[in-house]
Amino acid sequence: MLYDVIRRTLAPAGKLIYRPTVVGLANVPRSGPVIFAANHLSFIDSFVIPLVAQRQVAFLAKSEYFHGRSPRQRLVGAVLGALGHVPVERGKGRASLAALDVATEVLEAGGAFGIYPEGTRSLDGRLHRGHTGVAQLTLTTGAPVVPVALIGTDRMMPVGARLPRRRPVTIRFGTPLDFTRYEGLADSPAVRRSVTDEIMYAILDLSGQEYVDEYHKRPDAA
Repeated sequence: MLYDVIRRTLAPAGKLIYRPTVVGLANVPRSGPVIFAANHLSFIDSFVIPLVAQRQVAFLAKSEYFHGRSPRQRLVGAVLGALGHVPVERGKGRASLAALDVATEVLEAGGAFGIYPEGTRSLDGRLHRGHTGVAQLTLTTGAPVVPVALIGTDRMMPVGARLPRRRPVTIRFGTPLDFTRYEGLADSPAVRRSVTDEIMYAILDLSGQEYVDEYHKRPDAA
């Protein structure tokens, strides 16, 4: 119910205030399982995609977002939950496998799941090599993958900003990618790598970013 309230109030208000440019919305399936695979530039990305895609899209979100004590933290947690985001504990054993299990449940129930194959926000604005979790999901569930390019969200809400700014933002949805031709090959590392690369190149074509064929590392991970 809260999702419907947000969709009918927050989405129109956001479009009126920020005037995002949305391209390829016809590529978004109106129902059924679908994976949105996007580049990742800003914290706001996980809000933008569900609000413009006109579908409830589940993302994995750090559990601390849902357990904040301040009014702002509680509001963020409530909005994330209403949008369908799923809290996960990070940095603990089996965290990656648990995340894939959650995503699989969403897709098998006919829902939409959002994933950032790079694994973290790009701090240099470039598109980095994708992790193969997205391939694992599409290969095991058969759900199509819609590549998504977010352009300008890093200027809309840069690192450290508390509120989004009025900046030009474009969201591009690409043609759905079907990988059912690889049915039964989810356990093949070579197939997972090939599928992931195809998805990343589709995102690259939409975003126009510079591509870096290596995993992105945050400064504190170097």
